[in-house]
Amino acid sequence: MLEIQGRVTRVDPRLGRAGFVLWQAGLVALGVFVYFRVRGLTEGSVDLANEHARDIVRLERSLGINVEAGLQDLVAPSGSLQTFANWIYVWGHWPVIIVTMLWLAWRHRVEFLRLRDAMMVSGALGLVVFMSYPVTPPRLAGLGLADTVTQQSEAYRVLQPPAFVNQYAAMPSLHSGWDLLVGMAIISAASTLALKVVGFAMPVLMAFAVVATANHYIVDVVAGVALALVGHAVALWLERRRAARSVV
Repeated sequence: MLEIQGRVTRVDPRLGRAGFVLWQAGLVALGVFVYFRVRGLTEGSVDLANEHARDIVRLERSLGINVEAGLQDLVAPSGSLQTFANWIYVWGHWPVIIVTMLWLAWRHRVEFLRLRDAMMVSGALGLVVFMSYPVTPPRLAGLGLADTVTQQSEAYRVLQPPAFVNQYAAMPSLHSGWDLLVGMAIISAASTLALKVVGFAMPVLMAFAVVATANHYIVDVVAGVALALVGHAVALWLERRRAARSVV
């Protein structure tokens, strides 16, 4: 629907839907580019990142939650389990995010806008943490853990080129946080039980994968989930504002 000089004019809904999807795809692509470019250019001090990693390990040990080595030991004896964890980490993030956002933009506009806003807000907050609190991931922190993803998969470097990757941005885990947001969006929009199960399973599997592949600490996962929930709260507030404006 378009309003022109006080009259409501009906337009081809397919054209309107396609235009919305293309416009939003451009905005999201720009946001993703800026996010990765800033993240890649703000790699912090290696010494400081190592110090922060040691602080996190000490914190986890004091809380009894330093399970990184245990989870990797769980998958290490099985090539299939290692591959499963690697595939979840690589293919369960950006490919799933892109497919989900395209589906939501085409079929479920409210859920799409909620997810888009939540990801942008949590991504911006994440960049602040990356810049101000660099953290060496477990795979590079001298903890005896293997970098299973880069050792066994070339796809990761295709999906995240080295020029766009900050090696010392373990905190927070937006792999976990954003998969939680995507899972919530799928659950909200899905009309079948199978899709809802996928929405529930995704964040759980990603939280397991990021730790088992030695890319993140448990504390990183908690921080990523917390930022995602903050982003979701802001997105709901923006949604209510849009709804209020549409009534006026």
